[in-house]
Amino acid sequence: MSETPPAPADDSAPSALDGPAITAAVDAALAAIAAAATTAELKTVRIEHTGDASVISTANRGIKDLPKESKAEAGKILGQAKGRVFQAITARQEELAAAEEEAALGSETVDVTLPVARRPRGARHPLTTLADRISDFFVGMGWEIAEGPEVEAEWFNFDALNADPDHPSRSLQDTLYVAPEGSGMLLRTQTSPVQIRAMIERGAPLYIACPGTVYRADEMDATHSPVFHQVEGLAIDRGLTMAHLVGTLDAFAQHFFGPQVVTRLRPNHFPFTEPSAEMDFRCFRCEARLGLDHAPDPDCRVCGGTGWIEMGGCGMVHPNVLRAAGVDPEEHQGFAFGLGIERILMLLSGVPDMHDIVEGDVRFSQHYGTEI
Repeated sequence: MSETPPAPADDSAPSALDGPAITAAVDAALAAIAAAATTAELKTVRIEHTGDASVISTANRGIKDLPKESKAEAGKILGQAKGRVFQAITARQEELAAAEEEAALGSETVDVTLPVARRPRGARHPLTTLADRISDFFVGMGWEIAEGPEVEAEWFNFDALNADPDHPSRSLQDTLYVAPEGSGMLLRTQTSPVQIRAMIERGAPLYIACPGTVYRADEMDATHSPVFHQVEGLAIDRGLTMAHLVGTLDAFAQHFFGPQVVTRLRPNHFPFTEPSAEMDFRCFRCEARLGLDHAPDPDCRVCGGTGWIEMGGCGMVHPNVLRAAGVDPEEHQGFAFGLGIERILMLLSGVPDMHDIVEGDVRFSQHYGTEI
């Protein structure tokens, strides 16, 4: 029911308080940015020096492990470092784009006497197509599709989902609140409020999937966006167990990634489910796809050399959540899960950079053609 958490920081990475190491990383990034000769090369540089595996991003993830009194200093060091790199990327992008446009205008000629297609072929955005395919999958199982408002009350987004008043997800670093201050309104951080509304309005039994747009106070990078899409599932009935949850997610993984997919559950913690887990499936790009007795490729960019790909969070709905929505946990049980649609698209189609999905270049959508 929430976005998959980031991978743990690499122990070999420099601390966020290691000023010389961070400065060296910034200098290396600035040199690579200046050396980029095309916008395509600059995109590669951006992924290398600001992506999840970069020194700066890894150090940034390590802030949470620092002593409380050191976090502000570390945040200042990393904030200044990221600011210098992103400013350099933006400036270089403008220079290269202008130079490439000027070169294209000077080298290309147009024969105005040739016939043209007055109605160019269009294509739906692959995110929209994938969301429809996901909805069709759940409808085919007999579930219903539920929707809700994107500007949501804090009670639906946090309190009803058993989140403590001081839970980190409520902070301004993660959540975008709607003015005026103290209004209790926010841009929903997950589609879970739709589940609460559905239980209140319709009671149990209930089987729904909730696709939609969600918002987080995240920086745009190769794998994250402040605006993205989730699909969450909720099943409430008598006698439901973790076995039903596993069967549902297994069917989903096999439908989209093939019948050979192997899945597993890893224990985790979410305030709205108990027990909670992360579901992974065996990497389908490297040697790991051949089975558990085959070692993964340590250089595989899809699974990071682990042999497993995170699918999403899941678990049995916490009794407190059922009570908040007016459902008696002594009579009905339920399971829930949350999946990122952008992540599924990136895995299915090998999209390396979130920027490709959101930049609005029509050629990206046309690559997928038209689906009906």
